Amino acid sequence: MIISMTGYGKAEAPLGDLMVAVEIRSVNHRFCEVAARVPKSLAGSEARFRKAIQRRVARGRLDLVVAAGGEHQARTLALDTELARQYYDALKTLQQQFGLAGEITVHMVATFRDVLTFVERETESTELADHVERLIARALDELDAMRRQEGEAIAHDLVHRVREIASRVDDVARRAPLIVEDYASRLRNRVRVLANGIDVDPARLAQEVALQAERCDYTEEVTRLRSHVTQCETMLNTGGAVGRALDFLFQEMNREMNTIGSKANDAEVALAVVAMKSDLEKLREQVQNVE
Repeated sequence: MIISMTGYGKAEAPLGDLMVAVEIRSVNHRFCEVAARVPKSLAGSEARFRKAIQRRVARGRLDLVVAAGGEHQARTLALDTELARQYYDALKTLQQQFGLAGEITVHMVATFRDVLTFVERETESTELADHVERLIARALDELDAMRRQEGEAIAHDLVHRVREIASRVDDVARRAPLIVEDYASRLRNRVRVLANGIDVDPARLAQEVALQAERCDYTEEVTRLRSHVTQCETMLNTGGAVGRALDFLFQEMNREMNTIGSKANDAEVALAVVAMKSDLEKLREQVQNVE
């Protein structure tokens, strides 16, 4: 089964007094790119979270959002008593030197920078990172289920259009010998009119028909196009991360179709090529959604 690059997954679970939630959104992208938005206490674990996602996703742009309600509980208040003593001594010195009145209060000292600070509790941050990684795995399960469901719908459309192209390739192949016959018939009629009763060498006419047959021979292109169609069907049946390979095959199919159209110089073949290219364009649009 092929997989779409578009999906959404979410998981949440408490860790002590913390409610932790993880959301993952994915959209189309040429490569696998992960953008993470996490709390400050988990900033050092971003690379770890990205790797956890990239191990399971081959292609797409993914946005990871981690929210931890009551994040302050993962921090602890620290008092720098030595710094507070220095602030207090400095204030006493100023009071004595300038003869200032008033008392030096606790509130006054506590408002100075870095006397009271919040620090991360390392053991709890590590525990939180482990918890988040487990939630990421659960969110990826949900994301994967959605991507597979959408991929199944895309696969049905791709298979249908590939089969339509295969049918028209058969039509083009059957038309090939008739093109030469039509050319020979038109050439004989034209020569008969222009010669006005004068005998024309049949060998010369046969030579001209043979040259035209060589010029409009697109057998090799039909063979390659059929091979590409077969490879597409195999990839669609096998599934997995086949988006890039299919995109390459569609480019090659487009090249063969153009060559067939230019070589044949035939109205029926031209119509078939236009129809094939119409289906191929839709295939190329759809495959941009495939991992």
